[in-house]
Amino acid sequence: MRSCLFIIFFSFLTICCFAQDTVSHRNRLSDSVTEHYYVLKSNREIKQGPYLVWLKHKVLLVRGHYENGQKNGVWQFFDTEGKLAEKYDYDKKAFTYEAPLYASADFSYLFDVPFKIGDRVTRPLKVGGIYFGFIPYLNLFQCPFDPEEVNTDTFEANIELLISPLGRLADYRVRLTSAIYEYDHIFHMDINLFSLEDRIFRPATLNGEPVMSRIIIKCYVSPFGKLDFY
Repeated sequence: MRSCLFIIFFSFLTICCFAQDTVSHRNRLSDSVTEHYYVLKSNREIKQGPYLVWLKHKVLLVRGHYENGQKNGVWQFFDTEGKLAEKYDYDKKAFTYEAPLYASADFSYLFDVPFKIGDRVTRPLKVGGIYFGFIPYLNLFQCPFDPEEVNTDTFEANIELLISPLGRLADYRVRLTSAIYEYDHIFHMDINLFSLEDRIFRPATLNGEPVMSRIIIKCYVSPFGKLDFY
């Protein structure tokens, strides 16, 4: 009984100390995604403690933890229905779980080498899963026209990411089209605008050997001229 009381008291003391040393923050990552985290009171540039990301304030997308500004431990990433999609161990720098890939009209993969029936093929993988992990590539692009002067519902966009055999983002382009406005343009974006973390992937493989691959993401154009998932 005495040991149980000690554990409860220690847990309460830890929570109190954490609350006294940190400040809660919320930040919108997109129109529908919000992150919730804590920073040190002594330096509000340093994240410390639990990190959560929510879709429309009700579906959990990410559960992780920061230690002195660094991601640590096992992070969990969920799909838009709240199902576990991926686990990544930041201490070991390794994926520990990957959900099966289901056919999607909005996500596709191309390989720059031919393969045949019986070959073992794996897709390129991004920490964060196919939703949260790809938000940075949507946020970077802004339509080159005033969205208030056109009907953005008539536009479609395809993001193409070229992933090298070393698992590095080698090219990033956006094709923007609209049949109504007879608009069809390809925009090549500077990959150096991304953080180092956002330029790193696990490369695709063919029979165990890393190969060049492409990730195609079909998006819609928001009323603000930004890209978002369907």
